[in-house]
Amino acid sequence: MTPTAQRKPLAQMTPNERIEGLFSITNPQLGTTQKGKPYLRCLIGDQSGSAPARMWSCDEPTFSRIAPEPFVHIEGETQAYQGELQIIIHRIDPVDPTPEQLRELIPASKRDPQAMFDDVQALLATLEHPAMQALAKTYLEDEHLMDAFRTAPAAAKLHHAYLGGLLEHTLTLMQIADKICPLYPRVNRDIVLMGLFLHDLGKTRELVYDRSFGYSDRGELIGHLVEGAIMLHDKAHQTMREQGVRLPAGVLTVLQHIIISHHEKPEFGACKIPSSPEAVMVSLIDNLDAKTVLTLDAARPDQAVADLGGNFTERNWAIGTKIFKPDPLKE
Repeated sequence: MTPTAQRKPLAQMTPNERIEGLFSITNPQLGTTQKGKPYLRCLIGDQSGSAPARMWSCDEPTFSRIAPEPFVHIEGETQAYQGELQIIIHRIDPVDPTPEQLRELIPASKRDPQAMFDDVQALLATLEHPAMQALAKTYLEDEHLMDAFRTAPAAAKLHHAYLGGLLEHTLTLMQIADKICPLYPRVNRDIVLMGLFLHDLGKTRELVYDRSFGYSDRGELIGHLVEGAIMLHDKAHQTMREQGVRLPAGVLTVLQHIIISHHEKPEFGACKIPSSPEAVMVSLIDNLDAKTVLTLDAARPDQAVADLGGNFTERNWAIGTKIFKPDPLKE
């Protein structure tokens, strides 16, 4: 079995190469060919990225062995398919990686988590209302929660799906708000900044990310929007109990509304449609960063990949279309 440290990262692979080693596996599905034979389709990945994979001869016992497992050892080859790299798997087996191998398999933010967290704290220090300052203090002093905040991904599969992704995403949103709030002086900046800080904190309990990225039982049953609103209720009472500061009437409800509505529409998971200026701004800023990063990762990944031809990615279901890859102004 080839150690992950001795093989080429997935993002550096080109067509017609032999591939062997440990990879993460996500969304495994057993399909049927036009001739009625079962085949495996999935995504395999490492710290550098992911690629679609197919195993054209995969029976149900083989699928049953690998489907529950987050990591596999594969042997196969790479090929070009519609302008993207595809992996053709010849052999696949479930594996239990060592801690050293896990570091090669789980993607992580390239930015320093403590530096990002310091920037979040600096932005929260600009809150003006004493009640907002006290509420922020209650959250920041929860060391267990803040450690999870610095570590968690922002999603299991979509945007910022890497360790530190939640912190990176949240910081970007707060930095955007810091720039645009002065353009809208009637919007309450404290509410927007606090809403952005809180909007995805429920993901620290919704997601699991110690071995691979997925959902906890509570994540499946409650979800991060409701979880975040429950957490805020508890933190507001803790702020009053420990600091003697009560949130002004309506503030708790407005912030909870931001948390449960920031997905914009019920079909996107929102419990309510954003119904205040601050809630609308939070939802739009969140959507801006999430979809921009999602399309950039698909069309122009950080790590250079082989030019396989074709100007478009495969259809991206989150965006609803193929993504145009070239930057026409880049030499």
